[in-house]
Amino acid sequence: MDSKNDDSAWTKKGATLSNKSAQKEFGLTFEEIVEGIRAGKLQYRENSVYGSPFLRLIRQEVEALVNEKYGKDYLKKKHLKKELAEVNKTLRQLKSQTLSLEKRKAELLELLGNPERD
Repeated sequence: MDSKNDDSAWTKKGATLSNKSAQKEFGLTFEEIVEGIRAGKLQYRENSVYGSPFLRLIRQEVEALVNEKYGKDYLKKKHLKKELAEVNKTLRQLKSQTLSLEKRKAELLELLGNPERD
């Protein structure tokens, strides 16, 4: 990679992630990240926040490593599963909210003295 491209990747918002985020988001282990660094597939920078050290990695390189290691469909499936989980969570919240609103509606109609028939 060109040094100029390297710097832009390090400064763009969302173009980097920590080793902890890479582990959580892509299912990598710390050992796999270290292997990728040693093999020259991942660039890193050492950072720390409030005295806690971590590695800063370039997202595009991490994605390429995951694609190479687990196949192209792995990331696609992982993103689809995450989206499905979010949709299911939202549906559960909406069902709960609907039930509480229906209950409140019935209470209000009863207080008004004219129960509405659906």
